[in-house]
Amino acid sequence: MHIEVAVAAPLRGSLTYSCPAEDETPGSGKDGSFFIGRRVLVPLGRRKVTGYVLSTGLEEEKDFVVKRITKFLDEKPLFHANMVPFFKWVAEYYHYPPGLVIKAALPAGLAPKSVKQLVAGKNVAELRTISQQLESWGRELLDNGVISGAETKKLLKDTVTGREIRKHIRKKRILVRETVETDSIREKYETCCKIDSAARDKIEQVFSEEETDFGSLQKQYSVALGITLKLSESKVLFYLQKLCKQSNHTMVPFRDLKKHYPSAARPLKSLVGNGIVIKADLRVYRNPFGEQLSFFPRPGELTSEQSRVLEQLLPSIRSKKFTPFLLHGVTGCGKTEVYLRAAEETLAMGRDVLVLVPEIALATQLEAHFVSRFGDQVVLQHSGLTKAERFDQYHKALSGKARIVVGARSALFAPLPDPGLIVVDEEHDTGFKQDDSFRYHGRDMAVVRARNHDAVVILGSATPSITSYANSVSGKYTLLSMKKRVADKPLPEVTIVDLNRDTGKKKGKKGIIRSELRARLKQNLQMKNQSILLLNRRGFSTSLICRDCGTPVQCSHCNVSLTLHKNRDHLLCHYCGFSLSAKTVCFECRSMDLVPAGFGIERVEEEVRGLFPEAVVARIDSDTTADRRQFLRLLRKMQDGDIDILIGTQMVAKGHHFPGVTLVGIVWADGGLSMPDFRAAEKTFQLITQVTGRAGRGKKSGEVIIQTMRPDHYAILYAQQHQYELLYQQEMQLRRSPAFPPHVRLVAVRIEGRVEQEVQKTAIMTGRFLRAGAEKHNTGLVVLGPAPAPLDKIKDRYRWQLLLKGKNSDELHDMVVHLDKEKADLLSGDVG
Repeated sequence: MHIEVAVAAPLRGSLTYSCPAEDETPGSGKDGSFFIGRRVLVPLGRRKVTGYVLSTGLEEEKDFVVKRITKFLDEKPLFHANMVPFFKWVAEYYHYPPGLVIKAALPAGLAPKSVKQLVAGKNVAELRTISQQLESWGRELLDNGVISGAETKKLLKDTVTGREIRKHIRKKRILVRETVETDSIREKYETCCKIDSAARDKIEQVFSEEETDFGSLQKQYSVALGITLKLSESKVLFYLQKLCKQSNHTMVPFRDLKKHYPSAARPLKSLVGNGIVIKADLRVYRNPFGEQLSFFPRPGELTSEQSRVLEQLLPSIRSKKFTPFLLHGVTGCGKTEVYLRAAEETLAMGRDVLVLVPEIALATQLEAHFVSRFGDQVVLQHSGLTKAERFDQYHKALSGKARIVVGARSALFAPLPDPGLIVVDEEHDTGFKQDDSFRYHGRDMAVVRARNHDAVVILGSATPSITSYANSVSGKYTLLSMKKRVADKPLPEVTIVDLNRDTGKKKGKKGIIRSELRARLKQNLQMKNQSILLLNRRGFSTSLICRDCGTPVQCSHCNVSLTLHKNRDHLLCHYCGFSLSAKTVCFECRSMDLVPAGFGIERVEEEVRGLFPEAVVARIDSDTTADRRQFLRLLRKMQDGDIDILIGTQMVAKGHHFPGVTLVGIVWADGGLSMPDFRAAEKTFQLITQVTGRAGRGKKSGEVIIQTMRPDHYAILYAQQHQYELLYQQEMQLRRSPAFPPHVRLVAVRIEGRVEQEVQKTAIMTGRFLRAGAEKHNTGLVVLGPAPAPLDKIKDRYRWQLLLKGKNSDELHDMVVHLDKEKADLLSGDVG
C-alpha cells in the first residue's frame, strides 16, 4: 500500500511512501482510512522526520523508488480525514508547506525528528587529561556522556567551538550519533481504584457515611463478603465507598484515597489480590480553567432583535448547508446570547461548535458563558494554556468527549469531527492575523472551514471590517443587524476634548488627564461609579532621549526606540524582547542626562493615583496579565465593583461586561491614525467604538470622553455619532483611488537579511522580476515598491517590501508561484 505523506519540512508538496508489510494485512482493519491522520516517521534525505498521512492507495508502478516509512508514531489518528481538504487548501492558498501547516495545527511537541548528538568516543579518556582546558560543553560531556541534540546543533554551528569539537571527533574522543527525538508532551495517567460491583452490592447494605466504629464495620463487611477482613482493609473499603458517593463516580483516584487514609497502600494491594477491589491506570485531563469562572444563567426571554436574528439563523443550522452570516450588532445588544442559542441548536442536531476570538482576554469572557451553559462539553485552545493543558484539550475534542471549542485563532484547527457552527467573535480584530512564519487570517480560514463542513459561520462585531461589510452588501454574506442594546439601554453620550485648545497649562492642571476628563472622573468617584481609561500604549514613556544630543536610546537589534517600563526600572524592546537597565547612558555621546519622552499606560496610572489617592486603581495590559489567574482575578474584582478606575490597553476595549462602569475616557485617540496603514482610520474607529461600548451596560447610563488632537477627523466624528455606515461609505470612497481592499487584493512580498545592502539589492531585483512578469503576461497587476518596511530592522534582520495589487486572485497566485520558483536566483547571501 502506498500512502501520501506531508512531511514536517519546507517542501511545498506531499510525498509518497509505502507501508511496512506487517501494516498492510488485508482484513486487519488497517486499510484505507485507518492510516489517515496518523503521524509517521519517514526517511527524508539522510535524516528522519515526522510526516502526516493524508491519503492511501493500492501499490502501483512508479518511475522512482518508493521508500518505506520507518514506523507509525500513533495508534490512533491525530486529526480526522475530513480535515485533509482543509489543510491542502490552506497550504495552497497561503503558499506554505502542507506538513508545516499540519504541524502548526497540532499541539506543540508532537514532531519528532532525527537529530545529531555528541557522545563519548572510545578515546574519551584522553579528554579527561585536558578537562581543565575544556569549556562547559566538554565538562557536560564528561559528566553525562552525551550532549542534547539542540545543544549539539548550536555547538557545531559556532565557528570556533565547532572547529575544536571536530578536532576531537577526528581523534575519536567524541562521536556524532544520530538519534530520533521523542514527543516532548504525553498523555497523563493516574492510578484509580473501585470496588468490584458484586462486592459493592454486598457491602452497600451495611454502609453508612456516619460510621466511626471501624471494629464493628470490620465484622459487618466480613460477614457480607464471606471472608475475614483486616481492620485496615475495612477502612479502605469504607473510604472508597464514601468517595464514590461524594463524587458520583465509580473510580476513585488513589491520591484522594490516601488523603483520607494515608496507610491505604498495603491493604489496597491485598484487596486487589482477592478481587474485591479493581485497580487501573486511567487517563486524566489537566484542568486549564484556573480560578472558578463566573456563572451566567440562561435568560428566560430574548429581545425582539435576538429572536428575529435567530429566526434566520436556526433554519440554516437545521438544513446543514454552508451559510455565512455577518452579525452587525451594537455593543451590549446581546450577541453572546445569539451565539449560545445557535450553539444549543447545533448540539441538538448532533454537530459540534467552534468559537473563535482574537485574543485570550476575550476567550476568558466567552468561555465563562459557554461553560455556564454547556459545562464539561467545553474545551479551550489558546496560548495562555501550558503545553500539557493544550495537549489534553486537543485530545478531548478529538475523542468527542467535548463538542464545543473556544479559543484564539489557533483553535481554528481544533479536531472536531463534525462542526456545524463556527462563530468568529470580533471578526474585525487584527488579532486573527498570524504575521510570522505560517501567515494566515483566522477569520477567512474559518469561512473556508465552514464551507468544507457544510456549516453555518457567524462573523460577529459591533464594528465589522470594511471587507466583511462589503461582502454583506454584495450578497456574499447574509447581513444580520442588531441596533438596540438589551432592555433598550441608550448608547453612551460621547464628548470630544480638543487637546489643541485644552492645553492644561494652568498651575496645578498640567498632565495627561485634561480638565474635563479629570472633573468627570472626580464626579464619578463621588457617585461611587466605576470608570475605564484607555491608552493603547504599554510602558511609562515611548522613549528615553538624551538632552545633550537628542538621540533616543534604541534597541541593539531593531530600529526602534526602547520603551521605558518604570515599574520594573528597565527599557524594553516590544519587538524582540531586548532589555537593559533604565540607568543607562546615551549610546552616541555617553551622556547620563536622559529624560522620558512620550507617555504610556504606566504614566497614566501614576498620574491617576496622584490625582485620586483615595481611589482603587488597577491596570490591565500584557505586562500585568501574563498570568491567566491574575487576569481572572482582576476581571472579577472589576465585575464585583471593587475597582474604581481601571486603566488598560485595547485588552479592556472588547467583550467585557462591567455593569458598574458609567464613564470611559480615551486618553489619546490619535495613536493609530499616524500609522502607515490604509486601515488606520478604520482601526481607530473600531477601537473607540469598542471601548465606548463598555459604558452604560448596567442600570445607569454611560458617558465617554475622547481626548484628541484631531477632533475633525472623520473616524473620530463618526465614532462619536455611533455611525458605522457613514464610516463604511467614506472608506469605500477613499479606497477606490488609489485602489485598496476590498476593491482589490493585496500580496505583501517581504525580503529580509542581516546585510542591508544585500536586502536592498534583492528587493530591487525582485521588483524588476515582478514588473517584467506582469507586463509579459499582460495582467492587471500593479507592483508597488520596493521600499524599506515601516519597521525596517527587527531582530538584527533588515526588511524591505513590495506590494502586489490586483483584482484577479488567480493572477496574484500565479505570480506568487512564479516568484517562488525563481527566488533561488534572486536571493543572495542569507537573504530570504
